[in-house]
Amino acid sequence: VDERAAAQAQARAASSALAAQQWRVEETRQAAPAAGQVSDTYFRVGEWVPAGQPVVALLPPANIKARFFVPETEVATLHPGDTVQLACDGCGAPIAASVTRVATEAEYTPPVIYSNAQRAKLVFMAEARPAPADAVRLKPGLPLDVRRGGAGNSKQK
Repeated sequence: VDERAAAQAQARAASSALAAQQWRVEETRQAAPAAGQVSDTYFRVGEWVPAGQPVVALLPPANIKARFFVPETEVATLHPGDTVQLACDGCGAPIAASVTRVATEAEYTPPVIYSNAQRAKLVFMAEARPAPADAVRLKPGLPLDVRRGGAGNSKQK
């Protein structure tokens, strides 16, 4: 009876040791919180990384957006939820995107000169997000042509 109890105690101890080791392995494994493009690498192979420090910066497709400027004469016709078409060199077919934001305040295009002649340069910043599946075709800072829906109105990013 004592041998059986000792064997059961050893089995429980081994099981606990295995669970503790599996936990240690899981704690050393790193995984990204979301799938995405690596937009920056902070450390290289062989460099010392402080605990808790990120090694790379990720840009998930759901966070990719196009920023463009709408002339004052057209801003009243652009609303969140409207569809725009994004086009760029090397992107292939245009990418549909949904307008998510239209600025409520205008800004002047540089240089800032407050005169009636510059009023034509009054613009409103807008943002649009493509579907994540299409967003991977875009790169940060890439110049875009933006067209309203299927219409021919174009704004340069």
